[in-house]
Amino acid sequence: MASENLTVLEENLKPFYQRASQAEDRLARLEAAVAAKKGHPADSANEDYSELINEIQSKLKDARAEMVLEQGKNKKLAAENAKLQYRIHHLVQAVRDADDKLEKKS
Repeated sequence: MASENLTVLEENLKPFYQRASQAEDRLARLEAAVAAKKGHPADSANEDYSELINEIQSKLKDARAEMVLEQGKNKKLAAENAKLQYRIHHLVQAVRDADDKLEKKS
């Protein structure tokens, strides 16, 4: 009776063993495919492109930071320019007034 139970159990488990064996075979093929693909030139090209993209993004980030600084400088210079133009306007006006006074005295 024990041997009959063992035989029935083995027969019931037989499909599971077969599926497990098939799964192991598929896994081995997938592992081989992945290992072969790692050395594939396309992967190194993808890595090169990835590095290039990272480098370009870094340069873009630096350029944007520099642009923000330059815009700040530009605003300061524009404000200073406006102040100087105001002073020039008033100095020119003062010179004209002084010339007019001199002409009236003459």
